[in-house]
Amino acid sequence: QVQLVESGGGLVQAGGSLRLSCTASGRTFSSYGMAWFRQAPGKEREFVARISASGLSTQYSDSVKGRFTISRDNAKNTMDLQMNSLKPEDTAVYYCAGRGAGLRYDYWGQGTQVTVSS
Repeated sequence: QVQLVESGGGLVQAGGSLRLSCTASGRTFSSYGMAWFRQAPGKEREFVARISASGLSTQYSDSVKGRFTISRDNAKNTMDLQMNSLKPEDTAVYYCAGRGAGLRYDYWGQGTQVTVSS
């Protein structure tokens, strides 16, 4: 079992920056592919960014590409999402997620609220 905890959310003005962190329990974090998802009120959960277990491969949704950067530190069991040039449409609850060998993200954090004001 893996436990994930997000932190770093908050209120920021448009154009500002936030850095979200996800801390994982256990000693197998380095074997998990990780990702960030978000869900805005009235919207379905959407993919934001993902990073391979090694950290060598990343992928971003078109809506955040060039503005967000996903990273991980396997020695510290953490994954971060640096969010720059934030827009009001980035407002959502952000979740970190992990997967092992399977295709699905089976492990989820509790979420952290990001609110971007105009």
